[in-house]
This record gives sequence, C-alpha cells and structure tokens, in this order.
Amino acid sequence: MTTFFIAAAIAVLLSMTITWLIQLRTQNAGIVDVTWTFNFSLLAYLVFVFGDGLYDRKVLLTSLALIWSIRLGLYLYNRNVGKPEDVRYAKLKQDWGSLAQLRMLFFFYFQGVFNLILIVPFALICFNKDTQLHVVEYIGALIVAVSVIGEALADWQLKQFKANPANKGKVCESGLWYYSRHPNYFFEWLVWVGFCLMALPADYGFIAIISPALILWTLLKMTGIPMTEELAVKSKGNLYIEYQRTTSAFIPMPKKK
Repeated sequence: MTTFFIAAAIAVLLSMTITWLIQLRTQNAGIVDVTWTFNFSLLAYLVFVFGDGLYDRKVLLTSLALIWSIRLGLYLYNRNVGKPEDVRYAKLKQDWGSLAQLRMLFFFYFQGVFNLILIVPFALICFNKDTQLHVVEYIGALIVAVSVIGEALADWQLKQFKANPANKGKVCESGLWYYSRHPNYFFEWLVWVGFCLMALPADYGFIAIISPALILWTLLKMTGIPMTEELAVKSKGNLYIEYQRTTSAFIPMPKKK
C-alpha cells in the first residue's frame, strides 16, 4: 500500500503541475475541476494494479470509480473548457492580486492532496484480501450507482434550464432542484458514502469515513454551497433569497410553507 500511495502522489503532482501550466496559458483556472475529477480514474487504475485484494472486489470498485469519474469529468470539461472562467476562480484571482498565479499553483496542489486523502476507501477496498464480498459492500456499491444517476440527472436538468433563453436571470426550480438548492452536491456526497460503506469490511475500514466527512465539510463550509450561494444572491437577488427561504440547501425535501 505504501508503494501505491507513493505512485499516486507522483501521478497527482504531475497532473496538477501540467494543469497549472495549461491554465497559465489559457487563463482559465476552471480546468482544475476537470483534472481533479479525472485524477480519480487514474488513481482507481493504480490501486487496481497495486492492490493485492480479491479480484472481484477490485473490479467492482474500479468500475464504479471510473463510471463516476469519467461522467463527471466530461460534464465539467464541457462546462469549463473553452468557456468564460468560472466566477469563483476569477474572484480568487482578483482577491490574490499580484500573487494570484503562485497562489493558484499551491491551490492546485492542495486539490491534489484532497485527491490523495479521498482515495483512502479505494485503497482499503483493493487491499482487502477477504475472499467474500459482504452485504454492506453491495449496499455501498448500490448507493454509488444510484448517486451517479442522481447527480447526472441534476446536472442535466440544470443544463436544460440554462439552455432556455427565457430562463435568463431566473432560478432553476425544476426537477430535483425543486426539492434541493444543490441536489448535485447531495448526490456527490452520497457517492463517497457508498465508497465508505464498501470499505468498512476491510481491516481498519472505519478510517474510510474520512472521505464522506471531508466532502461534506467542503460542500457545506468551504467552496461548495457558501461560495455558490454568495454569487447566486449577487446575480439573482431577491429571487434567490426567496429560493433559499423555501428550499432545502442540501438534502432533497418538500418545500417549506
């Protein structure tokens, strides 16, 4: 496992350095989201190669990780590459002033560290030598699969809403967005809950909880909901404030009266 994490760290360091050089040329830091997501495909492959656990368990984990990573990575690629820079990164560059590019490099590396922490469940699963798959692993795999579908549906519904010129300046409240202000974030978190459950039967499997806990903290307290909503209120004003008043921020729930 030590060899795997060394190889993973080198791979992430290279991918993030190359990504920073690309954004230096294109002046679009949004590409880091694409690289961060695709990194999990690379890391899933590496843990499959280095892992000495049950082959069927490795295939199950790698298949789910690749489907989730490639689907989300392609969505982010189509959303960010060749488009105006994400307002979140534009705001960071403005706040950082003359040191923006240097700080952006360290920000990219920080994202890479997140990659390495989040793959703890991958490692626990693929190095688990137990010769039998447990019920909790199947439940975790099912949660991952359903969550990938839910996240893809939320992304598609938002894309369809934005594609209609009549909706310019409005708040998306169709489909899953009627029940949650961030259904895509909710299902993203559930993906990691599923991976955590798949890792539980392994030795020290409880350590896998670090991944969904870190994702939840990031979405609720860091660059997820807080920054997204701050920008939404600025762009949509009272419409979004009313949306905040009536609609759950995270877990899909019925509208408030």
